[in-house]
Amino acid sequence: MKRLLPLALLAAGCASQAPDAPSAPEAPPAATAAVVDPGVDLRGVCPDLVVVQTDWFPEAEYGATYELVGEPAVVDASRKVVRGPLVAGGKDTGVQIEVRTGGPAIGNQKVVSTMRQDESILLGYVTTDEAIENAAAIPTVAVVAPLEINPQVIYWDPATYPDVKTIGDLKGAGATVRYFQNSPYMTYLAGAGILAESQLDGSYDGSPAVFVAEGGKVAQQGFASAEPYTYEKQLPQWGKPLSFQLIHDTGWEIYAQPLAIRADRLEANRACLKRLVPIVQQAAVDFAGSPDETIGLIVRAVAEYKDFWLYSEALGQFSVRQQKALGLVGNGANDTLGDFELARVEGLLPKARAVFGDKVPAALTAADLVTNEFIDPSIGL
Repeated sequence: MKRLLPLALLAAGCASQAPDAPSAPEAPPAATAAVVDPGVDLRGVCPDLVVVQTDWFPEAEYGATYELVGEPAVVDASRKVVRGPLVAGGKDTGVQIEVRTGGPAIGNQKVVSTMRQDESILLGYVTTDEAIENAAAIPTVAVVAPLEINPQVIYWDPATYPDVKTIGDLKGAGATVRYFQNSPYMTYLAGAGILAESQLDGSYDGSPAVFVAEGGKVAQQGFASAEPYTYEKQLPQWGKPLSFQLIHDTGWEIYAQPLAIRADRLEANRACLKRLVPIVQQAAVDFAGSPDETIGLIVRAVAEYKDFWLYSEALGQFSVRQQKALGLVGNGANDTLGDFELARVEGLLPKARAVFGDKVPAALTAADLVTNEFIDPSIGL
């Protein structure tokens, strides 16, 4: 999923470039004398270095993953990775974890493509629509969903459009809607008649410059857990509230940033996932309840990367509050965090077929895309 640039960052920073050949992860540090709790011991079951490929720079939406990184946490600015002991509730699991930055760090290519090229990656952030689109060429299976609801939104200026309450209302208002080109959800919104093709503008590059210059006459894509804060609190050129609606609420109900494994590697890693997935679930719970330390690591990593992406502790704290307030992180329809509703995925499939056409295998089902096999149903908020 293409992410957004904070504040007035230059669009040039997002320019795609051919990624370098995947680099092999560095050998994990020598084992320390730390005692590994038998209840969370991953030695001999999981790889000595568990590699997770994200789809953007570090941010609070990825808190559950960075919560797994214990001390000493090493930030490798040259490779844009964060590495350290993999911990479960602060307890050493006996293996290391490496969280890799996505987006420009991997040439803006899809996470599934990176996973196909690099065998060292155990898990990657693969949104449901990306998994459907690539199910024939690069099949993946999502094993845990730290986020229940996709934080992606369309936002607008409530002063300019006081009668607009939903994305669909923007159609009647005739507002131009700016978005990253080739976004599947926008093809869905136009195809479903929620928005008109004539009002869509695929030139959005993540910068707020056009929105500000137009005085809020345009609407743009963003994230409920970011833009409402950055525009009002950190963008003095605007400094006012935004209104928005979640893309999820229009019927495009993907899981955003679930952790997925290549389908051809599932069987060999089944024992690892049985122990690791509940640790990820608990990490999501722990981060939602006490995010300060992990937000500090996220902010530190972004600062040390010295790239165009900027991130503040205040934004991270807002993101966590907003995730909880809007149910972006949560238990869903039951008492479990991280599991998948297969009926929800099945309901997305016909909409995705209308968007992706023949790329979607005719026999594809929700069970091919997601699994609750490794989920501990007792873990939830």
